[in-house]
Amino acid sequence: MSTTTTPTPGRAAVPGTGGTGGPGNPAAAPRVVRQRRRRPGLIALSVALIAAGGLSGALLFTASGQRSAVLVVARDVPVGNAVTEADLAPASLALDPAVKAVPVARKGEMVGKRAAVALAAGSLLSPAQVTSSSLVKAGEQLVGVALKPSQLPASRLSPGQKVLIVSTPDPAQAAAAAAGGKAGEPAGAPKTLAATVVAVGEAAPATGVATVDVAVPAADGPTLAARAATGAVALIVAAQGGS
Repeated sequence: MSTTTTPTPGRAAVPGTGGTGGPGNPAAAPRVVRQRRRRPGLIALSVALIAAGGLSGALLFTASGQRSAVLVVARDVPVGNAVTEADLAPASLALDPAVKAVPVARKGEMVGKRAAVALAAGSLLSPAQVTSSSLVKAGEQLVGVALKPSQLPASRLSPGQKVLIVSTPDPAQAAAAAAGGKAGEPAGAPKTLAATVVAVGEAAPATGVATVDVAVPAADGPTLAARAATGAVALIVAAQGGS
């Protein structure tokens, strides 16, 4: 009598050499390996961290390798005025090599020099904008002239400005000179002296009198000093380009 063996559905009979995997015993099903899920959030975070690291490196390189510590003007300085420590401030700027700037380390050299041009607050300081030359040139003398508000223009004077010192004779002398002259004869023009403003003092609180230092030719210095001592002078601003 013959016996027929029917295989169990879903399982394949795999011959083996012995044990549980021997002939007639079904083999164990292969283990299923689960695939790891991709997390878009973690990927995006990784990309952002890499980008931030690259940006930080670029900024560090720029800050340490391409920026220069230079001087800028902290407040307005009129032409001819001496530059003080408070007039300058440090700044870190990325500059083209063609730009001429003054390093912060040279601040001490700039203090005490005079502004060769009007320095505007916030502007970059250039070596050519300051000078160590005095406004009193060779062959000139410095004379201080005390002037009341009525003897000065309302506009503030600045060093380097060209002015005229006008002689204002005593009223009694002017009346006597007018009486001694011929009728209809025009009065003589007042004497003037060209000068250059070197410094302007602060006005006295009580009287408003301010002393203006001017440079004049050496031959005219004593005459101007004597005239200024009497107070019979006035100061007017010369026309642009005038002397």
